[in-house]
Amino acid sequence: MTLLATRLEKQLCNALQKGLPICERPFAKLAKDLNSDEREILRLTRRLKSQRIVRRIGALINYRALGIKSTLVAAHIPQENLPEIAGAVGSLEGVSHNYLRRHYYNLWFTLQARTDADIKVVLAALSRRFRIDFYSLPVKRVFKLDVFFDADSDGKRLLQGFQKAPRSRLVKLDKNQRLILSKLQGDLYVNEKPFAFLCSQRMDTTDVLRVITELIAKGVVRRVAGVVDHRKIGFAANALFAGEVPKNKVIEVGKKLSRLRIVSHCYQRKTFEGWPYNLFAMMHGKNMSQIQRVIKRFVKAEKVNSFQLLPTVAELKKQPVKQNLFLP
Repeated sequence: MTLLATRLEKQLCNALQKGLPICERPFAKLAKDLNSDEREILRLTRRLKSQRIVRRIGALINYRALGIKSTLVAAHIPQENLPEIAGAVGSLEGVSHNYLRRHYYNLWFTLQARTDADIKVVLAALSRRFRIDFYSLPVKRVFKLDVFFDADSDGKRLLQGFQKAPRSRLVKLDKNQRLILSKLQGDLYVNEKPFAFLCSQRMDTTDVLRVITELIAKGVVRRVAGVVDHRKIGFAANALFAGEVPKNKVIEVGKKLSRLRIVSHCYQRKTFEGWPYNLFAMMHGKNMSQIQRVIKRFVKAEKVNSFQLLPTVAELKKQPVKQNLFLP
């Protein structure tokens, strides 16, 4: 069930996910596109944020282009230890997402660090502290990333259009680009001129907008956009799909999996002993029955005989990692 009351709210929710226009008064431009007025769009945007339908509005950053390393981590945590260990994981600065899933491996989180060695250090420290094995599953290939949730579909479909994998080549930034990007990591104010806070004696509005445009062109910022709570706009069910696919078929099957309209993210990942599943996808729907029907058709068509489906039990943490962009 969606918390969006009007057609305009649904259209605005979709527009915010697509991204703010990079101009001095982006909400005025959105209002024109939606046949409304700036004051009303600002009011509705503030309501969406106050109800946490829109979690935040800010830069969606491609950290791979900054040389930041990331991995998905899985662990089996005994029920009696879950509160303590999940809390410790969630408190780590490098953890952006932390989920409890219905599976033997019940705790799943994403961990960022400046180097692969740093990731190993963090996981080794967790293992020593709690005497638990934490398994790293870094990405080998990205098939799909960055679609958005159609607020006008009542949880039935994701809108496609942002399927190009972000560049992983390291991008060099100048001082002004680093300064603006650092400030864009936070939540923008919802007002007539949301980029005005970036201005200074050295940089006026024209300079700031030019730098943001450069960051997008370089592939460091995907867009400046709203991030929604998908559960509040009708996508009540979500699950992690993990399939075992032969190496010579993983690209072909991965591309097909990424085209499913319930899939938001799709990756080939490294495996670990006892976990042969190398193709991952995040799936979202109105209910689990919808997700299971799509999976049943897909695995039959692609002859994926071995797979796991891990429904999300609880979202323990979901917030971007703020990076110090001025470290050497």
